[in-house]
Amino acid sequence: MSAGHPTLLGLDFSCAPTRRKPLTLAQGVRAGHAVKLLGLEALPSLDEWAERLRPAGMAAAGWHHGFVMGCDFPFGLPRPFVQALAAHGPDAVFARQREAQALVAECDRLIDALHAHCGDRAGFQRLIDGWGQTWDTPRPAGSKLLHRATDRSVPGLSSTSPLQTRYVPVGKMYFEGMKRLVDADVSLPGLRTGRFDAIALEAYPGLLAGEILGRRSYKSETDATPERLIARLDLIDALEQGRTRLGLRLKLTPAQRDHLAADPKGDRLDAVLCLMQAAWAQAQHEAGATRWGLSPAMDPVEGWILTA
Repeated sequence: MSAGHPTLLGLDFSCAPTRRKPLTLAQGVRAGHAVKLLGLEALPSLDEWAERLRPAGMAAAGWHHGFVMGCDFPFGLPRPFVQALAAHGPDAVFARQREAQALVAECDRLIDALHAHCGDRAGFQRLIDGWGQTWDTPRPAGSKLLHRATDRSVPGLSSTSPLQTRYVPVGKMYFEGMKRLVDADVSLPGLRTGRFDAIALEAYPGLLAGEILGRRSYKSETDATPERLIARLDLIDALEQGRTRLGLRLKLTPAQRDHLAADPKGDRLDAVLCLMQAAWAQAQHEAGATRWGLSPAMDPVEGWILTA
């Protein structure tokens, strides 16, 4: 890979990381159709990740030509929910969603309003719970939570609603992750224009894993089974051989391969799957795609998942 290219990153995210359950960051580079994994890093706090997003943190990490990062959390909320907040929100801060502020991106106004009103993750959960009981916004039959267009854009696969704050707390991941991207002035193609050397895109490891494995499970927080180990090995094989529609091959050392397979929770592999999606976006951009391969139908409040 020639000098001057940004570092590729894949982030397996948590809204409340700890040393036992850290954020996992995969770093790599792409040369043509090959993506080389440079390493995996554990970040035990949101503050440590947020510092990496800033120029000083990037320099300390050796990302001298910037980064392109695929992040495993939603970059937006369903527009009907946002419109309901703007029209009938419980706090005046949401009314500013209706104001024309040409120099401020919609995603910035929304995340700032949510933090001003909710204060923390628990407050955000209470807000969603309250609107879930009272709103009159139409919802799909059988659905308890609204989804974005991108969540169900791939036939046979649905990502979790960003209004889900329990079980897999995707909504809380949005609340914590988006705020830090905006505060660091990271560019989010299709959503906001920030620093030219810091690019982040919404990734979803389940999208790429599902293409390869179908409905086979490859990870579990509590139940490490031989079947899941075999699924992880099959997934790694497919990535190394380039058997996905991304048209990219993952380059691993034997030690890296073993390290990925040995993680029953799948955090390391999920970070690598996000890395591969970021590499695809970089290739699309180099080929002239101004939105880095994101759909032209992308809503600037809802966002879009890479490769969906």
